[in-house]
Amino acid sequence: MANPYKRLLALLPGQPIQTGTVAAVGTDGVTVTLPTGENIKVRGTATIGDVVYIRDGAIEGPAPDLAGTIIDV
Repeated sequence: MANPYKRLLALLPGQPIQTGTVAAVGTDGVTVTLPTGENIKVRGTATIGDVVYIRDGAIEGPAPDLAGTIIDV
């Protein structure tokens, strides 16, 4: 029988992927503006104006610059 804790973790969802536009680059991280207007500080390297994927506080890579829609549920 597998470890019950590991089985439980496998059922839980992972961290969501977000997209955002790089607003500032500093020595302590990158500031990204999300589509909601919120600014967050993340780890990684990028250039101001880049659109990036973010997961768990780190830049995962470049994202396409597409128009988005925010839907409140």
